[in-house]
Amino acid sequence: LPAVWVVLQLNLPAWIYLAGFSLLVLIFWGTVKGDVPLFLSSPAVSRALSDIVRRQRAESLIDLGAGIGSVVIPLANRFPQMSITAVERAPIPWLILSWRCRGIVNIKVCRDNFWDYPLGNFSVVFAFLSPKVMSRLGEKCRNELGEDSLLVSSTFPLQDRIPSSVVILKSKKHLKLHCYKY
Repeated sequence: LPAVWVVLQLNLPAWIYLAGFSLLVLIFWGTVKGDVPLFLSSPAVSRALSDIVRRQRAESLIDLGAGIGSVVIPLANRFPQMSITAVERAPIPWLILSWRCRGIVNIKVCRDNFWDYPLGNFSVVFAFLSPKVMSRLGEKCRNELGEDSLLVSSTFPLQDRIPSSVVILKSKKHLKLHCYKY
C-alpha cells in the first residue's frame, strides 16, 4: 500500500503503467498462461550438472524452460561436443537467451512450449520448474524418455518417484538436484 501511495504521488502518465504491465507479461509469460514462472539457476547448479553430464557421458541435453541460459551456456562451453537444446516460451527471456547463445554452435534455442517438445532423443533432461507441474513432468518423462536417460530436477522432486540420486549443492541456498534414471 505505501508503494501505491508513492507511485500515485508521482503523477505519471497512464501509458507508463500499461508499459510496465506489458513488460512483466512478456517476462513472466508462462505464469500468465498458468505455467511456471521464470526461475534463474545459480552457477552452482551449472557446475553440479556438469559433473552429472560427465558421469552420464551425455551426448545430448535439453533444458525445459531455459530462461536466459544460465545453465546451457556454461554447459555448452564445457562440453562443445554435446548437443544442447534450450526451450523457452516467454518472449523476453527467449530474446535474451537467443542473443546470448548466438555463435555457440552446439546450442539450439527454441521458442516453444516444452510440454509439446518430444524428449525421446535426449540423454539428459534438465528442469527447474515448480512443484505444481512436477507430476505432469514425471508422466511426460515416463512416456517419452528412453532407456538410460536421466531427468535432473532442480529443487523440486517428483512426487510419485524416488530419485536414483540427490546432489546437494554447496551454495547459500543448499539446493538439491534430484536425479531420476529411466
